[in-house]
Amino acid sequence: MAVFDTPQEAFGALRPVCVQLTRAQTLENVARLRARLAGVSAPALQDLQEYVLFPLRFALKVPGPKQERLVQSVVQCISSVLAATRVKKQELLQELFSELCTCLSPPSSSGKPAWLSEELKLAVIQALHTLMHSAYGDVILSLYQPSTLPLLGFAVSLLLGLAEQEKAKQIKISALKCLQVLVLQCDCQEHRHLREDEAQQCGDLFASFLPGISITLSRVITGDIKQGHKTTVSAIRLFYLTVGFVMADAQLARIPKKKEKLPVEQSRISELMVHRGPDWSKSTAEKLSLLLHKIVEFSSGHPHWKVRLEVVELVHHLLRSCGQALVASFSHLLKAAVGLVNDESSEVQSRCKEVLQGIAEQRIVAQNRALADVLSENLHCLATALPRLMNSQDDAGKVSTLSVLLGYLKLLGPKINLVLNSVSHLQRLSKALMQVLELDVADVKVVEDRRWGCQGACQPSGSLQRGLQKGRAQKKYFRFFTEERVFQLLQQICRVLGYYGNLYLLVDHFMGLYGESGAYRKQAAMVLNELVAGAAGVGVDVLQEREVPPTVDDLRGSIVSILDEYTDQANWYLITSIDTEDIPQEQPVLCPGLAARPGGACGSVLLPSPEPHVTTRALNSNIWQICIQLEGVGCFAAVLGKEFRLLLLSALYPVLEKAGDKTLLISETALGTLGDICEACSYDSLQCLINENSDYLVNGISLNLRQLAHQPRAAQVLDTMLRHSDASLLPLVEDVIQDVLSALDQSHSTQASTFLRVLHSVMAALAQWFGSSRGGEEQTGERPRGASSQGQQVVTRQEVEQFFRDYVRQKQIAEGNLPDAGAEEADEVPPPAKPEQTHSETGGEAPLPSHAQLAKEVMERCIHLLSDGRLRVRLKVLDVLELCVTVLHPHGNHLLPLAHRAWPALVPRLTSDDPLAVLRAFKVLCTLARRCGDFLRQRFCRDVLPQLTRSLLSQAPASARAGPVYSHTLAFKLQLAVLQGLGSLCEELDMGESDLNKVADACLIYLSAKQPVKLQEAAQSVFLHLMHMDPDSTWLLLTEVCCPHQYEPPHASLRPVKLRGMGTQRNEFTDNVLLLLERLQRREGEGEPSPP
Repeated sequence: MAVFDTPQEAFGALRPVCVQLTRAQTLENVARLRARLAGVSAPALQDLQEYVLFPLRFALKVPGPKQERLVQSVVQCISSVLAATRVKKQELLQELFSELCTCLSPPSSSGKPAWLSEELKLAVIQALHTLMHSAYGDVILSLYQPSTLPLLGFAVSLLLGLAEQEKAKQIKISALKCLQVLVLQCDCQEHRHLREDEAQQCGDLFASFLPGISITLSRVITGDIKQGHKTTVSAIRLFYLTVGFVMADAQLARIPKKKEKLPVEQSRISELMVHRGPDWSKSTAEKLSLLLHKIVEFSSGHPHWKVRLEVVELVHHLLRSCGQALVASFSHLLKAAVGLVNDESSEVQSRCKEVLQGIAEQRIVAQNRALADVLSENLHCLATALPRLMNSQDDAGKVSTLSVLLGYLKLLGPKINLVLNSVSHLQRLSKALMQVLELDVADVKVVEDRRWGCQGACQPSGSLQRGLQKGRAQKKYFRFFTEERVFQLLQQICRVLGYYGNLYLLVDHFMGLYGESGAYRKQAAMVLNELVAGAAGVGVDVLQEREVPPTVDDLRGSIVSILDEYTDQANWYLITSIDTEDIPQEQPVLCPGLAARPGGACGSVLLPSPEPHVTTRALNSNIWQICIQLEGVGCFAAVLGKEFRLLLLSALYPVLEKAGDKTLLISETALGTLGDICEACSYDSLQCLINENSDYLVNGISLNLRQLAHQPRAAQVLDTMLRHSDASLLPLVEDVIQDVLSALDQSHSTQASTFLRVLHSVMAALAQWFGSSRGGEEQTGERPRGASSQGQQVVTRQEVEQFFRDYVRQKQIAEGNLPDAGAEEADEVPPPAKPEQTHSETGGEAPLPSHAQLAKEVMERCIHLLSDGRLRVRLKVLDVLELCVTVLHPHGNHLLPLAHRAWPALVPRLTSDDPLAVLRAFKVLCTLARRCGDFLRQRFCRDVLPQLTRSLLSQAPASARAGPVYSHTLAFKLQLAVLQGLGSLCEELDMGESDLNKVADACLIYLSAKQPVKLQEAAQSVFLHLMHMDPDSTWLLLTEVCCPHQYEPPHASLRPVKLRGMGTQRNEFTDNVLLLLERLQRREGEGEPSPP
């Protein structure tokens, strides 16, 4: 609290120290005055303001050199007095202003600030800042008279010099803030708002300083980035506030055409005054345009977000204040604004959007044809340079360039049709998009990735539905950019075009590009997809609403025309693989860009050899074209919603075709499109979509299967329907399957591969729907017979009798003595088919279910085709045969005769075929063994086992010597498959001791540590199965190789046990044999169950 509250008390306390300071200007006296001032109240000090300031001002005026510390202390004391009081006299304000500026002036006329300490400079700047704030009411305006123009110019030049040349950041920032106060643009609210005439007078004065201020500030703004972002932000703010004040449209509009004449005594002052007439305004605007271009180009890419935010404020302030005067700079300002609308900083983004939103809402562009023309011209120039810029800039530069292009389109808004109606503008813009969106089609992996087999057949329907990725497009790789943000900006550009532009005009133009050249087809399809999405307002970000949105009929009409073009044979059925299996010999093969019309139109060529001359790049390009078109179908469905159901008749079948394509990328994209269709059309699942439209789908499949030479992909549609539906679909497709079987009988020599693909899809679906639960029950029911030999189980007389009857019956069937009459079949039902045995007891055999009857008919065809001369056909037949066995498993009285008929054709596949066929045939054999049990035992041991054991023994030395690359060979895979399946085969077939010994002898060599690890593990699994069947013989065989224990006789009269493995040195078999013996001992001790 102040001690001296009245002027009298304060005067009594201050007079001695003031007198002392006047007599001797020392640091101590200044310090005493500051200490005494701390005890004086502000009202009392106000009355004594001039008295207290006199000794301080006198200390500054004393001639001769002064200590910097003394001057600094005096200036700080003046600041403290001014901070507590108000300057109410014009003369005092001007004198103090001049004296403080003199403290910064150089001793000579060099025009540069004096070489003073940084502390003193900072103190003087802060004193000037305080002085400007302490000026009362109209007193401040006394500084802004024509007579004070030299003084103001002196101060401005000093402060600009400090801002530009000083190294200390604090001095630079303080000088800029002081200069901002000096030009009456202070951020605080303490100053009185200027009247119109006062602002006009100040603007005339500041116009004299505008060149120096703007040029110096531009150098500060574009200076070394090490000066810090605060300096740059302050300089930008001072620049646009000063320019906005001097070049304000409201002020320039009131400037008289001729310069007013000042009194004679101010004639020299009048020479310094600037007349802001039209000529001056035009000349200054042109020069400012250069500076603005330099400033915004540098600052828009500044690493600190606050600098970029200040650029947005610069654009906002100048567009609002100087819209007419700086129209030549609009292109630079708008470019800066639209370039920052997608800034990485959320603060910059939101503020920039607000500014652009304000420009759009005020309809600055829409109501200003000149500005619209400027934007259109800028858009044309940018579109012309876009391919070059995208090829030369880095990712950040590409994002900035595309942000500018997008901003131009958003600002044009409804006026965008002015650009689109110009042929030159539209062609330039569209060709730029075509070049920028060019895909990179050099990746071989896109062509190599294949969808093998029936991937969805083993998955439940729910997991398949969760696997459909709705609305998620495949990631694309472009030639000119890699950044995802670049592609997102290109999407927005296309969508804004579709939102504001004439949809029919745009669709027609880009459809022309689509058909013009294969080089533009993928890009044009991408643009068309985004145009339709933008026209519907899906995922588009705009600044202003359009005047008339398109109707649903408009959208549907455009979509129908695009869909017709997409699904045309020339664009839908492209070569995506050089796999001749997928290209029937009768079918015209499409070369890239050539049409394939029904019946083989011009441009199609027949494929005489299995090596079409198509490059990998062409295949990659075709794959991406199909994927983009599929994405377009999904996009169109999302746009139309339930209205898209009207187009399912023409769109669903082609998409299902692609969902069954062997190319992985195409099938995944098609599944995503189906998910989009389900969501748009309100289907609960893909299964519902297929089932509710199955009538016309099945009709299309049936018709196309009759013209398989021209419509070879009907199999893919059926495959997709079966993979993604349930058993309720079977009655609908049963007639189609019968047509396939009939067609296979008639053309198995030419179309077997295609028909077998259909049958594989059918059987995989049947195995999924009908084969798992029943098969599991039967499989678990087969075990007790083998296990009963190990445990103590009570057996009744009837069971023994039934066992021998079954044994005789099975033996007769195995030897080929099949029953002739249906009644005998009913009496001779094999044990696995217990439900049917119940039916036979009631009189007559129950009819086969429809799915089992289909499987039986398919298996009969497979038996005939097992000996086909083409390897591909044999491999497909083996796959289908395995599925048939799985489906027919619950119906053993039908499966066993078919297995008997298939055996003679299966044996050559197992013994003397290509290794691929042997591998596949062995899988079929394992499945047959699981399903048919010991029915195959005698046949297997006689026809196949000797060959398998010889093959294993002959290949063992090669695998023992081989290196790590051997595991990738077909021979290794065959060895591994045989070893992995042989143990379970032995157990399933309940083989005898002599045959088990053959298996053990053949597999023993694979327990060597020299063999690959996987082969050792597979051999171990064989011996684990042998342990379960005949533990004693297995133990004896292993101990002959390595016996870890010495067996002492329990009595001296007994001879000692001698085994060849006793006492042998450690060898390559030791580790695996010891491991197996340990497992055997543990199994006997704990009753370990049989191995899997």
